[in-house]
Amino acid sequence: MKKYMKTRTSAFWGSFFALGSGILLICVIILFMTDNPFVTLKSFFISPWSSRWFIGNTLDLVALYLVTALGVTVAFRGGTFNLGGEGQIYIGGLSATVILLSFPLLPGTLALILAALGSIVLGACLGVISGLLKRFARADELITSFLLSASLTPVADYLIAGPLRDKSGNLLASSRFSSDRILPHLLLPSSLSVSLIWAIGLVLLVYILINRTEGGYRFRVAGASPEFARFGGFPAPTYWVYALGFSGALHGLAGFFAVAGTYGLCHQGFSGGLGWSGIAVALIGRNDPLALFPAALIFAWLKAGSDVAILASGLQFETSAFVQAIVLLFVTVRYVPRFWRKP
Repeated sequence: MKKYMKTRTSAFWGSFFALGSGILLICVIILFMTDNPFVTLKSFFISPWSSRWFIGNTLDLVALYLVTALGVTVAFRGGTFNLGGEGQIYIGGLSATVILLSFPLLPGTLALILAALGSIVLGACLGVISGLLKRFARADELITSFLLSASLTPVADYLIAGPLRDKSGNLLASSRFSSDRILPHLLLPSSLSVSLIWAIGLVLLVYILINRTEGGYRFRVAGASPEFARFGGFPAPTYWVYALGFSGALHGLAGFFAVAGTYGLCHQGFSGGLGWSGIAVALIGRNDPLALFPAALIFAWLKAGSDVAILASGLQFETSAFVQAIVLLFVTVRYVPRFWRKP
């Protein structure tokens, strides 16, 4: 128990150091690359929390990050790694769009439920394929999950820009969903929807399933020590399939939340790096479901603050991605300063 608490404390300080480094870096960039650094710094630190619109949009990012990071965490705790989350989000959102637009006679609530289920099932199928290839062919799931998702992304782009495109508009996007087929919003006029409530509930549910049930114990053991699991009578390869399938389902659900909650339509490239951001949030939270809450909140603030600072000062658009990359680098290094280490 003492060793566990020591490891968890070290992980906390490592994450804190990585996030602090990212914040310090963007402050340095702002000081040396803008004409009015104080206005830009105010935009970075204050603007994401300055109005209902900014707060709602930041919390909407938190919801999407929570679901995608949870998908990464589930895969990791099961002894695998899902690198195809970006494509699974994209395909999940596309399948939800097809369902929401194809059955106009269905009641709105039923259509949303079917769209969510469709996204979950399709995302799970993509994950299960990688899991089966890993189990029976010993194929590396990093390669199979990424290539499978990457190969389907151009197909999704074609469908959005072709058969599903709203010809009356100028965007490469589908028609806007009717009001009864959009998730209820919480802080108008922001994009925040009830997806945040569902995301929080999912995180708590997964935490209980993994840490408080017998099946969760087997799942964790199979992921942490396949040989020990085999001697215990529950072979790890079976749990690889479960882990990647569950991970894909969560990423597909994130696609549903994006199109039915955030945007109200499906536009080309709507995933916008959500899958990669989910990996970063999961790493910051050290793949602990409960730690995903502060990790997602701070990462969303970094993204929103950087975007506002860019608009306020004329910084390069790559600045936000650069800061996120630095944070991710420090997190993966797992460096903890000596004076924070406990003996």
